[in-house]
Amino acid sequence: MPRIYLDQKEPIHFKFEQNQNDFLVDEIGVKWKGRGNFTILHVQKVEMTTWDMIAVFAEFLNINAEKIGYAGLKDKHATTTQYISIEARYEQELRKFKHKQIKILSSTRHSHSIRMGDLVGNRFAINLFEVTQIQAGQIEKLARKSEKLGLPNYFGYQRFGRDGDSVEQAKKMIEGDLHIEDAKLKKFLISIYQSILFNEWLEERVQMSRDENNKKFMLLEGELYRDIKNDKLFTPKQLQQKDFESHKVVPTGLLCGRGVYRSRGRAREIESKYDDGFLYDKGFRRDAIIFPKDIEMKYEPGFDKMRIVFTLPKGSYATIFLENIASKEFRAKKIKKQQGKR
Repeated sequence: MPRIYLDQKEPIHFKFEQNQNDFLVDEIGVKWKGRGNFTILHVQKVEMTTWDMIAVFAEFLNINAEKIGYAGLKDKHATTTQYISIEARYEQELRKFKHKQIKILSSTRHSHSIRMGDLVGNRFAINLFEVTQIQAGQIEKLARKSEKLGLPNYFGYQRFGRDGDSVEQAKKMIEGDLHIEDAKLKKFLISIYQSILFNEWLEERVQMSRDENNKKFMLLEGELYRDIKNDKLFTPKQLQQKDFESHKVVPTGLLCGRGVYRSRGRAREIESKYDDGFLYDKGFRRDAIIFPKDIEMKYEPGFDKMRIVFTLPKGSYATIFLENIASKEFRAKKIKKQQGKR
């Protein structure tokens, strides 16, 4: 079943390609102290995964890749920037570093190694193609609407593998039909399973919002919210409609597992359908709705091309933002990859 969105309309047909020229991602890091025993490198990589980039640095310094810290994984088929951390004693050697797909943009110091999640968000710049002038106006209107009202924070196709093979593996493993020895693969497949359940839960909540709340995300009694400014979870005595609309709080959904808070009341009635109480891995809460920020758009009518630039909070997918605008689901095998310049 395709993902559904709050304001589903007739699909807008445009194309985009994940490549080094048309899909750019810049990581927005936390505030570094400027001193400490770790060097923070701001690096740019082109057409390679974060893992491959880290492996290059590890081989160059002759150290274990696990000693290199990073905040998040960035797309392979793109030009991306992100922050990594390496012990400061390697600074001298890093001055000699050269690689055709990796560039060190700047460096600073920090008190500890970067940990997963040590980022604020990501800024995307994406070129859309085959966009008519009328469609350009529609895209801008829908983008501005999502900036104000938010959009469902689904996991995108990148989470589930290019051909959905990871999804099938995860389901078979959870059902006991597939035994996995590799601990890292096992953990990865469990995260896939958690993500599937989250997306299914979110689809039900979006459908309820469409049916019962005039296409605006419907808050329920017992909701677990995240205070955006303080990054803390809480369950209030009253609905937080006013604070939600002013982007101060956001409702969260369950990534089931151990040691995670559950919602209550009516919110829990729906959540419980997507909660596997037997899952032994750690659980989490994930924002149900995200608010894109600082949206910029430029249309080139002679080329039927539109450049759209926007910022999303960490853990969110640019392709989901585009799906929300297009009112259709994108799949990995439909996204073209192109080397070189246009």
